[in-house]
Amino acid sequence: MTDIEIARSVNLEKITKIAEKYGIHEEYLEVYGKYKAKISDDFIQKVKNNKDGKLVLVTAINPTPLGEGKTTVAIGLSDALNVIGKKSVLALREPSLGPVFGIKGGATGGGYAQVAPMEDINLHFTGDIHAITSANNLLAAMIDNHLYYGNKLGFKKVIWKRCLDLNDRSLREIEIGLSKEKRMQKREDGFDISVASEIMAIFCLSKDIKDLERRLGNIIVGYNEIDEPIFAKDLKVEGALTVLLKDAINPNIVQTLEHNLAIVHGGPFANIAHGCNSIIATKLALKLGDYVITEAGFGADLGAEKFVNIKCRKAELNPAVCVCVATLKALKYHGGAKQSECSNENIKALEIGIENLKRHIDNIKNKYGLTPIVAINRYKDDSEKEIKFLQEKLEEIGIDLSLTEVWAKGGQGAIDLAEKVVKLAEKDNKINFVYDDNDNIKTKIEKVSKEVYGAEGIEYSEKALEEIERIEKNGCGNYPVCIAKTQYSFSDDAKNLLCDKPFNIHIKEVVVKNGAEFVVVKTGKIFTMPGLPEVPSAEKIRIDENGEIEGIF
Repeated sequence: MTDIEIARSVNLEKITKIAEKYGIHEEYLEVYGKYKAKISDDFIQKVKNNKDGKLVLVTAINPTPLGEGKTTVAIGLSDALNVIGKKSVLALREPSLGPVFGIKGGATGGGYAQVAPMEDINLHFTGDIHAITSANNLLAAMIDNHLYYGNKLGFKKVIWKRCLDLNDRSLREIEIGLSKEKRMQKREDGFDISVASEIMAIFCLSKDIKDLERRLGNIIVGYNEIDEPIFAKDLKVEGALTVLLKDAINPNIVQTLEHNLAIVHGGPFANIAHGCNSIIATKLALKLGDYVITEAGFGADLGAEKFVNIKCRKAELNPAVCVCVATLKALKYHGGAKQSECSNENIKALEIGIENLKRHIDNIKNKYGLTPIVAINRYKDDSEKEIKFLQEKLEEIGIDLSLTEVWAKGGQGAIDLAEKVVKLAEKDNKINFVYDDNDNIKTKIEKVSKEVYGAEGIEYSEKALEEIERIEKNGCGNYPVCIAKTQYSFSDDAKNLLCDKPFNIHIKEVVVKNGAEFVVVKTGKIFTMPGLPEVPSAEKIRIDENGEIEGIF
């Protein structure tokens, strides 16, 4: 059966019943149909003094284009912890429509390890991303309206873009103001995908609605004639932006196919943003479960690095365990095997690809200060010989390995992983940041590039150097760096899978996100508005003769 068929084969419980099992009474819920709800701030305040559970971070090696089942393993692990008698809560990101209709598909897990209702979550859900899109575009409209009525703030340069939650490369650069009205000003503009909007990042890093409003007001939207920043609050728009997000800021709850609680809230991309669900959702989950399973986007060089250096730094989180997900296919892919041949037994490619996994483990353990365990997302055609070879290689460096079969077996397929995570979570560990707040921006970039990616050097464009100077002059040099690079490689070249020769990181642009309170560093050929593949997933998605959606995977 397909993922969507499996999801429909399970009878879901009403979300009010799921919530009640975790002590969330109906009076604290805003219900969206039978199976989705938002939790009110009143409940968050009620449980804020509860003891925190243990936080478990799920990350991965560098993926193949279709991903390695990180979300699937995270869901299966949470279900497995509940199977062995531990109270576990999931805290995940909301899917973006871009990947759903693009190449990667949905982001609600797979097989018998899914959050549901999967079609709703993958599509419009409770409207959070639409609210963020509207807020982003209201701010853009207010800027152009200000220009139309005389530009009293003295904009010389506008840096705020519009957004849309779809992959559409033709919108990366556009020209606006073409209506030929007397005062209309033509100018170049562009679109980001909504999950790359600074408002999405702010949404996920805010402590509460007041902090949200403060951060929205602090967004830098442009610069004046003497290169001073112009803020959203100068346009008196932060209040309206907050109003658009007042419902969205409350966390969403759904369930796994095994009827366990999942909080799904916020969805910034991990290669062009910080790639974690909201701080509000994670902190709420910690008050509700003995264990909280959360994930960071893409590989441990991107998602986990930003989870540690941005989210954990800002929210004072300290994960007890870090699960690094891998597949034999991805290991062979990073060992030089062609993607079409990664299902074939190939010990040589596997041995080379294991070096990618070892580097991620080294980062998790020695750079981030976290306790690692490797979870192999097992496929039915995986070679026993290759599995044994991998186990032996990991035993040599003292790393636990667990084979998971959550796609086929749900929580029962991750019992071993759950038991090992519980055991590892008893160990003391203290999170380590790769750089200090007081390091200058170039030092932060250098530390991540050299210590995490393994780069030999950094090359800056002239534009990037000018932007760094301006950011530090404006007092934002103490912000964390959010490095935007390809997810497929430790380098900034998506085709350099082995990274077995010295390489440099190429910094083409640096942008301060003053509301989010981090600095985005764009490398290589990264785009903040993705494009569709030659054969998009959208071609397969339709309504069948029974009125059911098919084709989402």
